[in-house]
Amino acid sequence: MPGKWTSASLARTIDHTLLNAAATREQVRTLCAEARRHGFASVCVNPCWVSLCAGELAGGEVLVCTVIGFPLGANTSVIKAAEARLAVSQGAREVDMVLNLGAAKAGAWQDVEQDILAVVQAAGTALVKVILETCCLTDDEKRQACLAAQRAGAQFVKTSTGFGSGGATVEDIRLMRETVGTGMRVKASGGVRTCQDALRMLEAGADRIGASSGVAIINEFSSPSWPS
Repeated sequence: MPGKWTSASLARTIDHTLLNAAATREQVRTLCAEARRHGFASVCVNPCWVSLCAGELAGGEVLVCTVIGFPLGANTSVIKAAEARLAVSQGAREVDMVLNLGAAKAGAWQDVEQDILAVVQAAGTALVKVILETCCLTDDEKRQACLAAQRAGAQFVKTSTGFGSGGATVEDIRLMRETVGTGMRVKASGGVRTCQDALRMLEAGADRIGASSGVAIINEFSSPSWPS
């Protein structure tokens, strides 16, 4: 598995993430500088930092990603849509929304789908990733949530917020990949801290990795001790 990756190609799978509520302006600027230096896919930040990141990353290939209805998914669809619309207007090119977990647990899949659709429509050309918070769902609920996201027109399904009781697992990535096939992409997020973690998720079917440890992952991969 390591032989199919280069440092650059691995970096392009990583959303370099800082979602700590106490993050400062200087920490967000550092995040952007690291993302530019390593060539990460995006920076993923809370909505209040979208404008700053768009300015810091202007003219480059690193995208701005933000989170919607985060971390509980319990906002109304109107608020989620408005949050997505504002973020896109400020420079976000990807939005990671938390689905309505209460509706999912109740089996109200049409409500889940409509909630996602509201964000997809509000996001316009921006890419939408749907966070399932897999630690809260049964395997059947995970499958149903993936299908609802697919029907609503989202581009990605994503495992976790990183704020729940569990994060990404290889088993969940495989389940999600099997459910959505090749028509959607899959993001592993929550607890992906090492190079081995990241490569295991990619091997299981993930297309993107959400991690606050992106720099450590790339440094580990690039070290002379890492197997080629």
